[in-house]
Amino acid sequence: MSDYQVTEIGGLDAWRDHFGGFAPSRSRDGRRVVDHELTMQYIGMTANALQPGEQAGYWHTHDKIEELYVFLEGRGQLALDDDMVDVGPGTVVRVGQGVWRTWRANPDSPGELRWLCIRAGGEQLPHLPDDSSRDPDRPAPWVDA
Repeated sequence: MSDYQVTEIGGLDAWRDHFGGFAPSRSRDGRRVVDHELTMQYIGMTANALQPGEQAGYWHTHDKIEELYVFLEGRGQLALDDDMVDVGPGTVVRVGQGVWRTWRANPDSPGELRWLCIRAGGEQLPHLPDDSSRDPDRPAPWVDA
């Protein structure tokens, strides 16, 4: 069997129905910790949704983890140390180790603020992946032979 797994996190409009967190005491509506459902070794991911005016309610920082926030819908703000970044569809923010962060959905957001948070740690990635192989002669399975 090949080493892959598949899960369905639903359409963006269903993300608010998720309930989860890294520990029961820190779980909330609108969060799904996808890496707890899959056997992920080097990356983690949460799917998140906040209602207009809702906020994280806490600041946090990481010593080893780097995070990438990919905003998909809604409008909000991401506070990073002493800075504030306006976020919306298409905004991607990398947050390094030692940076304090918190976030909120703007009260006047046109809908829920929805984003993926991708976490990674360990070794630094090479600029160009140096562990891949290509097979240009292998036909795609959806091409008629």
